[in-house]
Amino acid sequence: MNISMRLPRFEFDDKILEQGAEISRRLNQLRMEKFPPNATKTLRTFSMAEVAHYLGVSQNNLKRLHLEGKGPLPDQSPSGRRSYTATQMLELRHFLDQHGRTEVKKYVPHRKPGDKLQVVAVVNFKGGSGKTTTAAHLAQHLALTGHRVLAIDLDPQASLSALHGFQPELDRNLSLYEAIRYDEERRSIADVIIPTNFPGLDIIPANLELQEYEYDTPLAMQDKTSNAGRQFFTRMAKALSEVDDRYDVVVVDCPPQLGYLTLTAMSAATSVLITVHPQMLDLMSMSQFLLMLGGILKTIKAAGAAIELDWFRYLITRYEPTDIPQAQMVGFMQSMLAGQILENPMLKSTAISDAGLTKQTLYEVEKSAFTRSTYDRALESLDAVNAEIVTLIHRAWGRS
Repeated sequence: MNISMRLPRFEFDDKILEQGAEISRRLNQLRMEKFPPNATKTLRTFSMAEVAHYLGVSQNNLKRLHLEGKGPLPDQSPSGRRSYTATQMLELRHFLDQHGRTEVKKYVPHRKPGDKLQVVAVVNFKGGSGKTTTAAHLAQHLALTGHRVLAIDLDPQASLSALHGFQPELDRNLSLYEAIRYDEERRSIADVIIPTNFPGLDIIPANLELQEYEYDTPLAMQDKTSNAGRQFFTRMAKALSEVDDRYDVVVVDCPPQLGYLTLTAMSAATSVLITVHPQMLDLMSMSQFLLMLGGILKTIKAAGAAIELDWFRYLITRYEPTDIPQAQMVGFMQSMLAGQILENPMLKSTAISDAGLTKQTLYEVEKSAFTRSTYDRALESLDAVNAEIVTLIHRAWGRS
């Protein structure tokens, strides 16, 4: 054998440590260029058409209000185009609710007395299903449409946190772990809530400390002097009860695993959204996820957990309508899950993935960064999905 043709020997552990450090260094360099650690994430302004869309009024109505000097004053570009900040859009919403002509107050969709806090758990067992993308855009859409929203990042990888300008490896933010831990250092959930750049949207960021809950819970279960561990599934619901009156909807981005964090979130949820990519391997993975989840939920229900959902739905994500195998897979799923799949799929789009490169969502990225057709197609898909979910939330409150 020609010795010179042999592959060179190397130490695997040394090699991956070296490459991991280099990737981390380069990513950190890119992050510093795009978003310095001392920077505050801002939000673009919204055009008259966008504001009219999210408020549910006509552009002519907005123009009339502006000409009459009513409501907040929009910014005006040199070309004459008017735009509002997200804060102004919220002010305009309240102005319309107080002074609108309709007797039905529809502009501020807050909970009414007797309406329970809606907790939407977004879950999947497999990475790449668009779970975090779905949770981020849903939370922001709810805020843009006037709801008071709390987003909770339960995934120690902290992707949802990163999309909202938090850098867990640099920032020393607290996580939900502080509000659900078992020892005397547990804090009120109000202490770990942080406002975002979207008015009406707060967040509880994630960090690696969340993983401690997975280790603490089995130990707490063995504690004969306390029932806290054996009732672990009540901890998030109890924490949320402390801020129940501050929010209309809570959106929880669950970790992609069936651990105690996910089960605690599921027990606090009033609704569940399961994301699935229409590919055979993803469907097989989801099947295993459902079987395991169902079995575990039966076990904790027997231990006293109250799993009472207003609704649950499957969301087709990263869908390419022109991909025939995907279209066939969607048809296959609909034949089994009719009525449980959201009518609108989330389309695969370079606009969404490209926005993610700069840790932005489609609702905050500048439209000029994309071709108009690409941006409009992606935004139309997201808005359709989120509007369908908002309808389910409102129906849970008894609204049409």
